[in-house]
Amino acid sequence: MPFVKVYIHFIWSTKNRIPFLDSKNLRSKVWSHIRENAVKKGIFIDHINGYADHCHCLVSMGIDQNIQKLMQLIKGESSFWINKHKLTRAKFEWQDEYFAISVSESRMDMVRTYIRNQEEHHLKKTFQQEYEEFTEKYGFEQFKDK
Repeated sequence: MPFVKVYIHFIWSTKNRIPFLDSKNLRSKVWSHIRENAVKKGIFIDHINGYADHCHCLVSMGIDQNIQKLMQLIKGESSFWINKHKLTRAKFEWQDEYFAISVSESRMDMVRTYIRNQEEHHLKKTFQQEYEEFTEKYGFEQFKDK
């Protein structure tokens, strides 16, 4: 039996960064649903949170999982569920793009705290500012606009 411990910090936004998830109550419902659905699909979500226009999710990848499939299962099913239950005023969609960043064991607590504190974090900084910081910090700026 293989022993694998690979954590990925996923970040993705709503389509065109529209603030569909505009209430704490709605976000709570969506994050809970994503977590419950993930359990059914064998996906281990360590932490999940976000703000009106995006989601952060810390996932422990299983031996037979890959990044693309995880995002497809999480984002696709959750947008379907949100629309099925008419939780937003207009048709809900997630943006196709996403960030996927590996997290070392020594940084786990810091990432968990960061994800937990999204409400407070985004009182000071927009997701656009955060997006630009991530692209620069992790060297993704070379891929922008391609």
